[in-house]
Amino acid sequence: MTFLLAIARGIDATTTLIGKLTWWASLLLVLVGVQNVVARYGYQQIRRAFGDDVAAALSNNTFLELQTLLYSAIFLLGAAYVMQIDAHVRVDILYSRLRRRTRAWIDIVGTVLFLFPFAWMGIYFGNTYVARSWAQLEMSPNPGGLARYPIKTLIIVAFALLIVQGVSQIIKHVAFLRGVAGSGSPHDAPEEPDDADGVSALPAAVPPT
Repeated sequence: MTFLLAIARGIDATTTLIGKLTWWASLLLVLVGVQNVVARYGYQQIRRAFGDDVAAALSNNTFLELQTLLYSAIFLLGAAYVMQIDAHVRVDILYSRLRRRTRAWIDIVGTVLFLFPFAWMGIYFGNTYVARSWAQLEMSPNPGGLARYPIKTLIIVAFALLIVQGVSQIIKHVAFLRGVAGSGSPHDAPEEPDDADGVSALPAAVPPT
């Protein structure tokens, strides 16, 4: 189990690094978005101040497409990191009320039955799509547009990262179920006294005064 946990920690470290890169990509996305807004609504002012060439350079399709590509990259590369920190949005009316061991089992089964097949299908069906884009060295048809094959490659990378991170999550959940201290599982945390069975206790009645 120690060896497997070492593998899981290595996977987590890689996923965290990629996740932190998306933080910087998010900052760049904001800056590019602001630039696009300024270039669009301040075009005439820029043209009068700096000339037609500068105004045209700041308002071309390169920056518009860069904004879209950055958003896509953040979404694709950030998915595994969000799964690692257990921050994916979920509609939860039952899960959080269950015992920690039950939740760990649900996570294991859900990863095997749903995440792995879904990610594998993404790789399988996306492979042809990405390969065709690389064969053509696909470019945007818009003037000043960017290459499309690099961002399409991230489709395969994103699903592969999800599978690898899913393996890490399973290792950590199994370690938690076996009682290994410091498993790294989201469920491996001190349990509140009133949540020992997964159900919060009702507040104590206030005595009359």
